[in-house]
Amino acid sequence: MATEIKVPVLPESVADASVATWHVKVGDSVSRDQNLVDIETDKVVLEVVAPEDGVITSISSPEGETVLAEQVIALLGEAGEAAAPAAAAPAQAQAAQQEQTQQVEGEKVEIKVPVLPESVADATVATWHVQAGEAVSRDQNLVDIETDKVVLEVVAPEDGVLEEILHDEGATVTAEQVIGSLKAGAAPSAPAAKAEEAPAASDESSDALSPSVRRALAENGISAEEASKIKGTGEKGRITKEDVDAYVKSKASAPAKAQSASAPAAVPAGDRSQKRVPMTRLRKTIANRLLDAKNSTAMLTTFNEVNMKPIMDIRKKYKDIFEEKHGVRLGFMSFFTKAVTEALKRYPAINASIDGDDIVYHNFFDVSMAVSTPRGLVTPVLRDADQLGLGEIEKGIRELALKGRDGKLTMDDMTGGNFTITNGGVFGSLISTPIINLPQSAILGMHKIQDRPMAVNGKVEILPMMYLALSYDHRLVDGKESVGFLVTVKELLEDPTRLLLDL
Repeated sequence: MATEIKVPVLPESVADASVATWHVKVGDSVSRDQNLVDIETDKVVLEVVAPEDGVITSISSPEGETVLAEQVIALLGEAGEAAAPAAAAPAQAQAAQQEQTQQVEGEKVEIKVPVLPESVADATVATWHVQAGEAVSRDQNLVDIETDKVVLEVVAPEDGVLEEILHDEGATVTAEQVIGSLKAGAAPSAPAAKAEEAPAASDESSDALSPSVRRALAENGISAEEASKIKGTGEKGRITKEDVDAYVKSKASAPAKAQSASAPAAVPAGDRSQKRVPMTRLRKTIANRLLDAKNSTAMLTTFNEVNMKPIMDIRKKYKDIFEEKHGVRLGFMSFFTKAVTEALKRYPAINASIDGDDIVYHNFFDVSMAVSTPRGLVTPVLRDADQLGLGEIEKGIRELALKGRDGKLTMDDMTGGNFTITNGGVFGSLISTPIINLPQSAILGMHKIQDRPMAVNGKVEILPMMYLALSYDHRLVDGKESVGFLVTVKELLEDPTRLLLDL
C-alpha cells in the first residue's frame, strides 16, 4: 500500500508554499528519515523526510509548484515495488481533483480574511492583485491583508472568475470576514482575445513564483507584466528573490539621461504635482505609539559622549580571528548591548516599567533593537542578553536585522523587551532625542562617530567620539539614576576590559 508524502503544516500566517528542490526522483529507493524534498515559504524552508523505507512511485508536484499545507505531493511504495504502476496514482488523484472541481463549478465561493495572529484585532486590505471579472487559478494570490505586524496573502481556493470585491484597498477588516467572492470554474467575462493572452502571463508571473518572490515583487511595486522581463537564474529559468533584488538595483542605477530624456514628455516643465497615499497599518501603529509615548510619559533626555578608540582598536586587532571563530563580524552593537545590560543591573529602575499604579521590576534582560525595514521602524527583541557572549549577541542582532529586512519577523520576535537601543549613527545622525518605546522606561540613542579635538592630560588629541543620548521616563527614573546609568555605559565602553572581567 502506497504511503502519501504530504506538505508539512505551515507556520502561522503562511497561506501557501512552493516546492523548492526534489532530492529524489521516481523509482529511487529511499530510507527512513531521508530528506526527500525542500518546501519553501516566505519565512522558512521545510524539509520533508521519508516516513519509512521504500521506493518513490510518483511525484505529483514538481519543483516550482505552489502547494498548500498537508497537500499530497508524492507517493512512497514498499521496497521492490515498481514505479510504473504509480502512473495510475497521479491520474487517480487528478480525476478526484477534477471531480471535486466539477462539484463546485459555477458555485459561489467566499473569499475570506485569514485567521489573524494572536493579539491582532483587525487588519487592512493592502493590495488587490486581480479585478472583478478576471480569471484566476487555484492558489493564485488574490489580495494582501496587512496587519501592524505581518502581511498575509489570500489565495484562490479554486479555478474560476473573481465575481466581486466587497472591500476595496484601505478598508479595515476582521478575521474571517468575507471580502469578495469567486465563481468557481466559470469563464472570464473579458473578451476572448484578452483571455487567451492572460493564462500564459499568469503562469509565469504568479503561479510559478515562490511566496518569497511574490512578496518581493509586491514590496517593490513590480507588476506581473513587468515581472516577465526579469531574467530568472533558478532551476528551469525560475525567478528567485535574488533576481528580483538585482532587477530593482539595476532600475535604481539606470542612467539618469534616460530618465531626463523621457521626463519632458511625462512631466511638463514647472509641474507642481502631488501624490497622496494612505498610511500603512505599520506606519499608523508607529505614529500612534510614538504619540502615546510623548503624551503619556514625563520624558527627558540626558547626553554624554564616549571615546570609541578603545573599542575600535580591539575590533581592528581581533576582527579576523573573531569572524573566523564565530562566523560573524565584530561590530559596535555587541559592546553597547553588553555595556547596557551591565548598567541595567546597577540601575534596576531603568529595567522596570509602570503598570497602572505599580512598578514592575524585571530580573531578566531582554533588549529591543531598533531596526529600519522597508515597511518602517520595528524593534525586535534579543532575549537574555546578559547571558550571551559578544559572538552570540552579534549573531542574534544579525539574524533579527535580516528577518526585518526580509519581512520575516514573527510576533514572538516583536513581543516584550525591557530597554531599547537605537543607532541613528548609521544614517549620519550626530545627535538626537530618541522617543521611549512603551511600556519601557528608557531608550539609548547611538550616533555617528566623528573625529573631534579632545583635551587629554593637558594635551589636545584627535579622538573618534560618539554622542550618547538616554531618553527616560521621569515618573520612574530620577535624574541621578539616568546620569549614573549613562556614565556607567560610557565607562564600560571606554575600558572594554571591564566588560570581559565583569568589573
